[in-house]
Amino acid sequence: MLIFVAARTSQTNMAHRKAGGSTQLGRDSISKRLGVKIFGDQKVQAGNIIIRQRGSKWRLGKNVRRGEDDTLYSVIDGMVKFTKKKITTFTGKLEEKRFVSVVEAVTIERKVRAPRAKTKAGKISNAKKK
Repeated sequence: MLIFVAARTSQTNMAHRKAGGSTQLGRDSISKRLGVKIFGDQKVQAGNIIIRQRGSKWRLGKNVRRGEDDTLYSVIDGMVKFTKKKITTFTGKLEEKRFVSVVEAVTIERKVRAPRAKTKAGKISNAKKK
């Protein structure tokens, strides 16, 4: 009687690193970059964003409009002014609210001096020649 024995010569690979676990953490949303972009007494051009916000943390003043996402932007060229004002709410409570407005920039004209004349020696004199 003949008995055949089949020898298995298969090879198995063993893990050489521990398997990495899974986690539900480790993600973060990108920042929205909210806040004041142009501060008080700074120059602003028409269309420039003054404040990016969610909701109405800052209220509209003169020459300022609100965008679709509550962004406040300038309507005219000028300077940004921040003010606080007491407002009566619908319940009758008095609350202090912050306002942003843009005022027209006042240009100050300066006197321009006439250029100084140089003498033959190369020195500058203030004497006017006729």
